[in-house]
Amino acid sequence: MGRAIRGLLILVLLLGLAGGGAFLYARQVYESPGPLAEARNLVVPRGGTEAIGAALQGAGVVSDARAFLAAATVTRGEGPLRAGEFAFPARASLRDVLEVLRTARPVQRRLTIAEGLTARQMTALIDRAEGMTGETPPIDEGDLLPETYTYQWGDTRAAVVRRAEAAMQEALREAWAGRAQDLPLASPREALVLASIVERETGVAAERPRVASVFINRLRRGMPLQSDPTVAYAAGEGAALDRALTRADLDRDHPFNTYRNRGLPPGPIASPGKEALRAVTRPEATDFLYFVADGTGGHAFARALDEHNRNVTRWREVERGRAAPAAPAQAPAPGASPNPAPAR
Repeated sequence: MGRAIRGLLILVLLLGLAGGGAFLYARQVYESPGPLAEARNLVVPRGGTEAIGAALQGAGVVSDARAFLAAATVTRGEGPLRAGEFAFPARASLRDVLEVLRTARPVQRRLTIAEGLTARQMTALIDRAEGMTGETPPIDEGDLLPETYTYQWGDTRAAVVRRAEAAMQEALREAWAGRAQDLPLASPREALVLASIVERETGVAAERPRVASVFINRLRRGMPLQSDPTVAYAAGEGAALDRALTRADLDRDHPFNTYRNRGLPPGPIASPGKEALRAVTRPEATDFLYFVADGTGGHAFARALDEHNRNVTRWREVERGRAAPAAPAQAPAPGASPNPAPAR
């Protein structure tokens, strides 16, 4: 007779007594605080009650797997034990542990896909997500909606990718359905492409509709977009570019180079969020044609080239000031952007 069976018979006997010290002792074992010093998450394996008990004892959630096995068997009418990742409170008794395994919601893990990530960056992020299983399926640029997605231990990467794809399709459908009239955009796909550019151009949420208006105005006039992020995307062949753009980059003959080519590039350069999608489908009504970084993290906008050139001059003065050695007591300007957009 194995130790687990002996433990089971002992606890069944104790719980079956109508009264006396044996019953009180059994109740104490069942309800007394357990050995877990602080709350922790534990992945409870499949394989039956004995495997669960061994995992709980090994993790210090219960002090005796035999007592756990006996208690689980005696209380089996209260429901089956489930595998998965669960949060166990500190000092959880056998009663508490069994209640968690029978009724608690599995731990909800979170995967946050930030706005403006490329397909390569998102693939690497999902590849590294702890607790997911299976390979990350191929992701096309702009396919996934930047959002925080919950998942449980053991969920497949393919399932999470499908959810993010469906979320992007729904967000794009909603943005396109509420679009302004007379936009120079022929399809939701074109809105997605432009939104990806706006997403990469500014990290200031309130600026997105104004930045979008500049590109919308340029499209209406047949002007090249001259978006530096598209040139960076071309220079990096879809990977993040870890250097400044050069004149050779701007002159390069590439489909994504919006300095050389008029109109939209052939595809998105990143995944835009909902706000960027709204910005390009409901842009601010302006007559701006230019913008450049203003040194505060935002941009200065202009209607005419001479005004824009003055803004560029001011920005270059800011750049030169940053390049000069700062006095020891001088702090960075509030809101200063470490990587503002170059001049248009």
